[in-house]
Amino acid sequence: MAAPPFDPLTLPIDSVSHDPPLASDVLTASRLRDAFLLPSNWQPEPIVEPRVRVGAALTPAAVLIGLVMREAGLTVLLTQRTAHLNDHAGQISFPGGRVESEDSGAIATALRETREEIGLDAQFIEVIGSLPDYTTGTGFRVSPVVALIRPGFTLKPDPFEVAQVFEVPLAFLMDPAHHETRRATVGDVVRSFYTMPYREHFIWGATAAMLRNLYRFLAGQSITS
Repeated sequence: MAAPPFDPLTLPIDSVSHDPPLASDVLTASRLRDAFLLPSNWQPEPIVEPRVRVGAALTPAAVLIGLVMREAGLTVLLTQRTAHLNDHAGQISFPGGRVESEDSGAIATALRETREEIGLDAQFIEVIGSLPDYTTGTGFRVSPVVALIRPGFTLKPDPFEVAQVFEVPLAFLMDPAHHETRRATVGDVVRSFYTMPYREHFIWGATAAMLRNLYRFLAGQSITS
């Protein structure tokens, strides 16, 4: 799919979430490890993306929500896709991609794609859990794998797929004051989606929706009480 027929940055803001931000002591490696061991008591964000490819079978995929353990706090590792790609060109994404036949599951896919896309070796990655699958309007059923990343790695982004790799503080993304909703009309279909602008980076669509689900997951755990 080519880039969408609208510029999401130019669309007016529909609303901004008034949910409370997560406390800083929740956003630590040890507390996140514990969160994924506790019973789940939350509901995913009720966002349904209108199908662009109506009738097409869903393509299984997986992404890595990688949380880098920096001294100043956890950060989220993100990429900007190159402009010539067929799917989600130019958008901000997590490392990830389609499930291949040799993959043993979503974790294997996320780790393989992360290594192939940005050169991050699995020895630096500690998988701690996963979030519910997210279905995109372009026909992908995405399994988000959540992991902690130990510093000391060297990245080697694939220039064909990745234009840029960058990090955003987890505290920024887990503050709903930065969770905007915008809408666009494509043909006769109205799309509503989350956006999370950060400096020069415009995070939106499926990536923002999965980050919103991470917020809802952490907010719904008894760890936050």
